[in-house]
Amino acid sequence: MPTESGSCSTARQAKQKRKSHSLSIRRTNSSEQERTGLPRDMLEGQDSKLPSSVRSTLLELFGQIEREFENLYIENLELRREIETLNDRLAAEGQAIDGAELSKGQLKTKASHSTSQLSQKLKTTYKASTSKIVSSFKTTTSRAVCQLVKEYIGHRDGIWDVSVARTQPVVLGTASADHTALLWSIETGRSLAKYTGHVGSVNSIKFHPSEQLALTASGDQTAHVWRYAVQLPTPQPAADTSLCGEDEVECSDKDEPDADVDASSDCPTIRAPLTSLKSHQGVVIAADWLVGGKQAVTASWDRTANLYDVETSELVHSLTGHDQELTHCCTHPTQRLVVTSSRDTTFRLWDFRDPSIHSVNVFQGHTDTVTSAVFTVGDNVVSGSDDRTVKVWDLKNMRSPIATIRTDSAINRINVCVGQKIIALPHDNRQVRLFDMSGVRLARLPRSSRQGHRRMVCGSAWSEDHPVCNLFTCGFDRQAIGWNINIPALLQEK
Repeated sequence: MPTESGSCSTARQAKQKRKSHSLSIRRTNSSEQERTGLPRDMLEGQDSKLPSSVRSTLLELFGQIEREFENLYIENLELRREIETLNDRLAAEGQAIDGAELSKGQLKTKASHSTSQLSQKLKTTYKASTSKIVSSFKTTTSRAVCQLVKEYIGHRDGIWDVSVARTQPVVLGTASADHTALLWSIETGRSLAKYTGHVGSVNSIKFHPSEQLALTASGDQTAHVWRYAVQLPTPQPAADTSLCGEDEVECSDKDEPDADVDASSDCPTIRAPLTSLKSHQGVVIAADWLVGGKQAVTASWDRTANLYDVETSELVHSLTGHDQELTHCCTHPTQRLVVTSSRDTTFRLWDFRDPSIHSVNVFQGHTDTVTSAVFTVGDNVVSGSDDRTVKVWDLKNMRSPIATIRTDSAINRINVCVGQKIIALPHDNRQVRLFDMSGVRLARLPRSSRQGHRRMVCGSAWSEDHPVCNLFTCGFDRQAIGWNINIPALLQEK
């Protein structure tokens, strides 16, 4: 009987303690609401130069932040109470196990372990909640400065590469696994010409710096130079598909563009190249024009890069040294420099400025395939890798990068907005993110069930002078997308 009476008394005291603690939480919560509500009322009553829509959005976001931190505060109190209860229980068990007391050190170790587990739970909850707040805010910001303008649909297989012409008329080019390359009207989204000269996947496309010529690389072990002549159609007013209030969702294959709808069937077809560059013993994965447009460089899975004279199709140099397949090549816009990327985790800089000396420098720093490396203004190179990092390098210091961007997914063919120094990162996980050269994240392109890529994003290309679309992306969902990036607003938010 005394034992039962003691148990009832203990249970009654514990119940009263929990009730008192619950009332304390409610009183604390109420007082916090009174304190945070006052500034909000004052804010709503103040005159502001901000548009009403922006103010309402800010107030809503601050309200979400307030509610999240209230929930975190309550969870924190509950977790602290559990820690205290656990410590009390461990202390009681330490006096009752086998009639012998645990040593002070053993008890402290056991309590510390349990406390550490609860502390980790608290940290995880906090990170998840704050991440949700930040993600919500950044998504709203991205939608305001990054708007989808046009979708280019007509390929029957994934699109590996996208490029923008550097001469008038300014057209968009796409290279696809369906063995074709297409030229598009940027404004209308109509296909203007189709190149069908390859018998393998078309892996890259680059436009000549001053003529209406295109350079394509293919899985048929060749690169082709072909001429195009297109007339731009009259642009029609585009529907605004840029804003979408939906959260990101998983999309099935049925949401992809219909492969049976061939938008390129009624456009002119170019069936033969002006020049075919042959000498590789494997897939030609990429090709680019050297400055001036008289020579071209190709990168192949046979572990070599080749430099050709375009007019004669003759092989000028074979660049060897990579230990595994090449993945990309890029040329400097104003100097005779070439950079090649490889699955051997390195990229190499080839210098042809001195005709008598062809030097090469090896850049090491990635831990997986280097998917691309591109030049920027000055002496910088930006490299992307399957190791989920992007690194910015100074050509004068090859030992270590000057900036490193860490992401959550493998990175494909990156592109740099030279004038504004903004890097576009297409990812395996269907996202496209924008960073500056110092590694600061600027935005993420919107993606939902109604817009954005539905499969791996393979490539990107900037067009700094186009008034409508200044960024293009392509993916394995068989479509290319034109985006309008409000760069001044993007940099101002930075």
